[in-house]
Formats: sequence, C-alpha cells, structure tokens
Amino acid sequence: MSPQFSNARMNDAILWGGTGQARVVRPILESAGMRVIRLFDNNQELRSPFADVPFGGGWTEFLQWRAEVTTDVAFVVCIGGEQGRDRAAISERLVAQGLRPVNIIHDRAWVAESARFGIGTQILAAAAVCENVELGNFCIVNTAASVDHDCRVGSGVHIMPGATIAGEVLIGDFVSIGANATILPRLRIGAGATVGAGAVVTRDVAAGDTVIGVPARRFARSRLPRQ
Repeated sequence: MSPQFSNARMNDAILWGGTGQARVVRPILESAGMRVIRLFDNNQELRSPFADVPFGGGWTEFLQWRAEVTTDVAFVVCIGGEQGRDRAAISERLVAQGLRPVNIIHDRAWVAESARFGIGTQILAAAAVCENVELGNFCIVNTAASVDHDCRVGSGVHIMPGATIAGEVLIGDFVSIGANATILPRLRIGAGATVGAGAVVTRDVAAGDTVIGVPARRFARSRLPRQ
C-alpha cells in the first residue's frame, strides 16, 4: 500500500471540490477534530488549495483511491453556486461508495433545537436556522444567511450569503437563493428556481423560473420539462 493510502483513521475526511468553498469548509471540519486527507474534483486542471492536502484527481482516480482505503472516511462536497443538483449527485455517488456524509455547523452559527436537517448539510458562519425549520439533504445555508421559523427547504438548496428567508416559506429542491435576496413570508419557491442576488420576492416563484429585481420579476421562464 502506498504511503498516502496507509493512514486513514476514523476522523478522516475528503473534500470534493477544490475552490473557495473548500477553504471555508476545512477549518470547520478541523475545529470538530477531523482531518482532511485528500481533495478530489472533476476539473483535472485544478490543484489543491492546500499545500498539505494532495489533489487526488476526478472520479476514476477516486475509485482507485477508494479501492485502497477501505476504512471509514467522511466527506463534504464543496460545490456551491447554482449547482445543487451536482452537489447532490456527487454526494449520492460517494455514499454509494461507503463514504460518510458530514453535517458541518460553524461554531458561530445559530441553529434552533427544533430545527431538522438531512445529510450533507452546511451551515456557515453567522447563519441562523430558526425554530421548526426543516432542511433537506445537501443544503448550504451560507455566511450570514437566515432561515426563519417553520420554513420547509428541499434538498440541494443553496441559500447564499446574507439572504433572508422569512417565516413559513416553502422552497423546492435544487433552488438557488442569491446573496442578500429576501423572500417574504409564506411564499412558495418552486423546484429548480433561481432568485437573483438582492432580489425581494413578494409572490410565489414557479418551478425552474429565474427572478430578479425589487420587487422580483421573472427574468427567465422555466426550462424544466412539462410533467
């Protein structure tokens, strides 16, 4: 067994995705006593942003590495932006390979005891997840974003920095809420929708639509297939 494969331990983790989100995630993992041992990314031209964490390549290289490392290893998929579907798909493939998804919560985030969330959740610095909120799998509540009481948020959702989700909002799977956007209470944001940065959403958003502006108006219609 080659040296880089020989030292996996119970608190070891890999990161998938080697850009800015990885830099944000690593110190949160380490503050919880975990050790990042390798980084993977489908972009073969990428290099690890960490001098002490080797870049392992893409999926083919990951499978070769996994064949050597049969111990318990955790993972975080560090893909943000509007790529919730990619984040969820990669996460599910890693779970199928026996890796363990980690929920990360920054020590300066606030999460209500009554909040519930699925696997692969990322709640970052100064974020707030309030009473009776439910988050699906593989969601990101980014820096200083807030999700108020009784919201229901689907899987693969990214709530970007500074966004404000008022109470009792329903958000479908794979929605992207832009930085500093505001969604007013009791609205519905359909699956696959995108809310632009700084938008103020005052009415429901259809699945797959993109809305921008104050008040938010449709910028692009849904391209989702009709059911």
